[in-house]
Amino acid sequence: MSGEIVTRFAPSPTGFLHIGGARTALFNWLYAKNRGGKMLLRIEDTDRSRNSEEAVSAILDGLKWLGLSWEGEPISQYARVDRHREIAEELVRKGNAYYCYATPQELEEMREKARSEGRPPRYDGRWRDRDPSEAPEGVKPAIRIKAPREGATVVADKVQGDVTFPNADLDDFIILRSDGNPTYMLAVVVDDHDMGVTDIIRGDDHLTNAARQTIIYQAMDWPVPKMAHIPLIHGADGAKLSKRHGALGAEAYRAMGYLPEALCNYLVRLGWSHGDDEIISMQQMIDWFDIADVNKGAARFDIKKLEAINGHYIRNGNDEDLATALIAVLPEIEGGEFLSERMTDENRKRLVVSMPGLKERAKTLVDLADGARFLFVERPLQNEEKAEKILAEGGRDVLKKLLPLLEAVSDWRIDTLEKVIRDFSDAEELKLGKVAQPLRAALTGRTTSPGVFDVIAVLGRDEALGRIGDQLN
Repeated sequence: MSGEIVTRFAPSPTGFLHIGGARTALFNWLYAKNRGGKMLLRIEDTDRSRNSEEAVSAILDGLKWLGLSWEGEPISQYARVDRHREIAEELVRKGNAYYCYATPQELEEMREKARSEGRPPRYDGRWRDRDPSEAPEGVKPAIRIKAPREGATVVADKVQGDVTFPNADLDDFIILRSDGNPTYMLAVVVDDHDMGVTDIIRGDDHLTNAARQTIIYQAMDWPVPKMAHIPLIHGADGAKLSKRHGALGAEAYRAMGYLPEALCNYLVRLGWSHGDDEIISMQQMIDWFDIADVNKGAARFDIKKLEAINGHYIRNGNDEDLATALIAVLPEIEGGEFLSERMTDENRKRLVVSMPGLKERAKTLVDLADGARFLFVERPLQNEEKAEKILAEGGRDVLKKLLPLLEAVSDWRIDTLEKVIRDFSDAEELKLGKVAQPLRAALTGRTTSPGVFDVIAVLGRDEALGRIGDQLN
């Protein structure tokens, strides 16, 4: 085995890249990057009835969106089925596996007998040492591994520690079915060996598989990769993570307006930490990450925490980058089509200019889009109920007096406009809010927006005066 660290992410293409899979991919990617190694991608597509090309594309898109790259082309497990069969037959030749001619009826009788005796169902090894010449006519055999019957198999796990499995519990499991299809146990071992995988990082629901897979490695005299089984993610209520907790695909988080770097920051902290650091950049993750620091206990998914971290990334984001990210996701987010249709070069510039005010109030890109609607709505504006109330209850009277002063402004910059508006509120002996609220309502049709001075400046002279005039006519 070469000195290079090789990890792999091996999803089944039965759906999108869900949040647990995304964290597993992230941990594999970080572990490899930290050690100058590489991550490979294998699509475990042997279950043809449940796989779809759409799901494969969604998984690849999700990984790319998160910024998690892999080395080389994705490997299809199904395409390697001949190699899996070849190894099963080789194990028979080595005397470490055997043909089993037990019928489905016989296997059911074994299960029933075990149940009636209060034992877990186990294959009883009836073909383990029989001569193949005794094989019944016309029955296609399965191939079973000759598991050791004495002692124990130990999985030396970087997260869980040494986990011991009594060999008596592992039985002679099937590695090649009677229809010639390899089982998951065999396919995974052969693929990981052939791909040169040195470190396997996956969910702790695979821990018992690790013992069986170790037996196959040993039967082939192959080195066993280092293993790390990470705890699954639970919901806030402590139950296994499901859709009701937010166990959605990466594409759903993208459409909800989360930034990939924020989602990675949140995911890395689910079960791993670096002191008290909450905000961790991708480079810091690479520099600091070690799988040995992952907790044994299950992490709890908290959508509010994710939202808070995402808000931090938006508030501190580069204005140009945020505009680019927002425009890219507009077709996917709620209400995004409206902005997408209006995103001319001129409007993009206005979006960037208004970004400092927009991002202060936003936790997601959806919030940014919602905040930016005022830039692109067509005149005359349709006022929200609360905005209309402010205008109807004395707001229009204030604007009638303010409008001529604004029309006299030729230097349409934020500091000039702010001085005019503040001087006006002082002269009229009004609190600034009594001027700013109706002005905001007239300019945006709403009661919430970025700072009103930002809004009036970014709309430009003609548009701003036009909107105020509309409200007075």
